[in-house]
Amino acid sequence: MEKQEVIVRFSEVSFAYGPRKPILHEVDFTLRRGAKFALMGQNGAGKTTLFQLISKELEPESGAVHTAANLTIATARQVIPREQMGLTVREFFEKCFSFKVYDIDPRIDKALGAVNLPVSHERIIKSFSGGQQARLLLAFALIQDPDLLLLDEPTNNLDKEGIAHLTRFLVDYNKTCLVISHDANFLNAFTQGVLYLDVFSHTIERYNGNYFDVVKEIASRIARENKENAQLAKKIQESKDKANFFSHKGGKMRLVAKRMRDAAKEAEESKVEVRKEDKTIRPFTIPTQDNMGGEILRITSFSVMKGGKAVQKNTNISLRKNEHLLLLGPNGIGKSTLLESLASGKAKGAAIAPHMEVGYYRQDFSTLNFADTVYDSLAQVSKDRSEQEVRSVAASFLLTKELIYAKVGSLSEGQKGLVSFARLVLQKPGLLILDEPTNHINFRHVPVIAAALNKYEGAMVLVSHVPEFVGQIRIDQVLDLEK
Repeated sequence: MEKQEVIVRFSEVSFAYGPRKPILHEVDFTLRRGAKFALMGQNGAGKTTLFQLISKELEPESGAVHTAANLTIATARQVIPREQMGLTVREFFEKCFSFKVYDIDPRIDKALGAVNLPVSHERIIKSFSGGQQARLLLAFALIQDPDLLLLDEPTNNLDKEGIAHLTRFLVDYNKTCLVISHDANFLNAFTQGVLYLDVFSHTIERYNGNYFDVVKEIASRIARENKENAQLAKKIQESKDKANFFSHKGGKMRLVAKRMRDAAKEAEESKVEVRKEDKTIRPFTIPTQDNMGGEILRITSFSVMKGGKAVQKNTNISLRKNEHLLLLGPNGIGKSTLLESLASGKAKGAAIAPHMEVGYYRQDFSTLNFADTVYDSLAQVSKDRSEQEVRSVAASFLLTKELIYAKVGSLSEGQKGLVSFARLVLQKPGLLILDEPTNHINFRHVPVIAAALNKYEGAMVLVSHVPEFVGQIRIDQVLDLEK
């Protein structure tokens, strides 16, 4: 087939999750063979839903999604489903195929080699770190050798080496690729354009060039639309003033007044709807519990994974009020395991001061009950705050009245992250433990979150593979698990 043929076409596609949650409205766009595009938009806009429409997991309410004959599609999702965490690596990859594959082991080795993760096929999925699970998700798609590769936040949890490896792979990739990511630098390394899902108009805007070109073009468009409307507003007011003046003159002057009113009406109808920008969460503060003093956390030893074995190491870390600790180390060394043991109070070689309120942000959101409504999830940690206060905090994280009674499990991954931050604000922790808190989060929110963490006055332990984010936060101590 010709390289430039259209392999995906959306024709006036509309889709909604009920009357209160429209996602797409009469959307038209195409993808050509060999193209590499980014899919961007606000958290909750419906990017993952668009992937499901392309892969035929969902059907549009109106319009049509056309794909080329015999087109194969594979999706690397954001997270491994909880019900698959007990599978072995082999069982996990067997789910890629609807038929029995007798030579699956060499295929698994090839896919794992492509993501630089050589592991035993008998290993259980839940034993892998978040970064290793991200590589498994990518390998899950690659083993299918699809014509169209759909990647949903593929850099989440990846360390610097993992992101570099994935970037090199995608630069050399000669098939069609559509990527959801909030990492502009990663996208700019290999994409040719951007499909932008507008959360307000529920339409797709197509731009050529990298994301920075898109931002510049959008800003120019908004300025142009505002200028055009300002000129029309001036013309409308002048016409109305003239109409009022001539309407009192009587005789033929009333006809002039009518023409002036018609001109004003015509100018009103010519005004364009200015493109709205994505909303950003409001600046916030994570308050601390009252009466904190002395040592909050001490770590004297910890274990790391080396060569598949746990190795014990000694250290001397002491955190008091207003001190921030950064944990470093590659994927799989045990950062998340250490954070989980600290948060649960079960870490050997670590002690947390009695009666300390611990706020824990998990990268997999397993501290959230997906069956709860957003309001119930926030109310559980609100410390007797009024319903109005809970709603106000929710609204500051864009958890509006349309979402407040939605089930947590129905939210996008980015919106779950915003729920987690809202809970921390309401909880007032003395010790804050954060595991990759920018995963899934719209890049517009990241500086606001960094500012809140920078001024946090309790003790904080942070894991993040995003240097631009860490660079905006005051770090007092560093513990490198590898060294």
